[in-house]
Amino acid sequence: MSNRIDQLFAAKKNGILNIYCTAGFPELNDTLPVMRSLQAAGADLIELGMPFSDPLADGPVIQDSSTRAIRNGMSLRVLFEQLKDFRKEISVPVVLMGYLNPVLLYGIENFCKKCAEVGVDGVILPDLPMDEYESDYKAIFEQYGLHLIFLVTPETNDARLRKIDGLSRGFVYAVSSSSTTGKDKDMSHQQQYFERLKGMQLKNPVLIGFGIKDKATFDAACAYSNGAIIGTAFIRAIENTTNLDTAIRQFIAGVK
Repeated sequence: MSNRIDQLFAAKKNGILNIYCTAGFPELNDTLPVMRSLQAAGADLIELGMPFSDPLADGPVIQDSSTRAIRNGMSLRVLFEQLKDFRKEISVPVVLMGYLNPVLLYGIENFCKKCAEVGVDGVILPDLPMDEYESDYKAIFEQYGLHLIFLVTPETNDARLRKIDGLSRGFVYAVSSSSTTGKDKDMSHQQQYFERLKGMQLKNPVLIGFGIKDKATFDAACAYSNGAIIGTAFIRAIENTTNLDTAIRQFIAGVK
């Protein structure tokens, strides 16, 4: 069976909404309820954060959600336990996003095998060097049918961009600017970068992330790419809610 991410992009070329949520947040057992509500509300793709104590690419809101999830008792072992039957009810593609250290501790092959077992489609590891992936891990990811998704930034030159596009599977994650998640961005400043990406006609679809928070920023990103990723604004929308499902449906309705 082909990967669900590939199936999604084959069926839908633009306006793809990828929502990031931290596993085990707001409460430890909210992982699946959040995913259920996201699917029901119309999210096309779910990016599930694996909490880590030192998330370099994340701004304060996602860092705090990670800290809270770890305090709640979230770990990779707990996450895979929560996900063991999720494909009985969740059909949208699911990507795990996190950092290399916990994955190395778990064991790269064990991790990939577990992802394949439960039905995870892809992984984003921002601190995994491209060369290391190519020489040490690419064969393992491919053996288990798992897409590794790389990030590019405005500073990524064309040659490196082509190399990343060649190694990436599923989509390329275009960081809208060289900062952490959650910073307010004026999309017009990134126009030149987005136009360059669009003009390169990469083999992979492109999703734009960092600073996408509402319908206006989502639509602006979608004008240059296949879709966009929302994280910080979504975490804010659910962090103190008394009704997760309602908060999630209202948030997605506000973007789409």
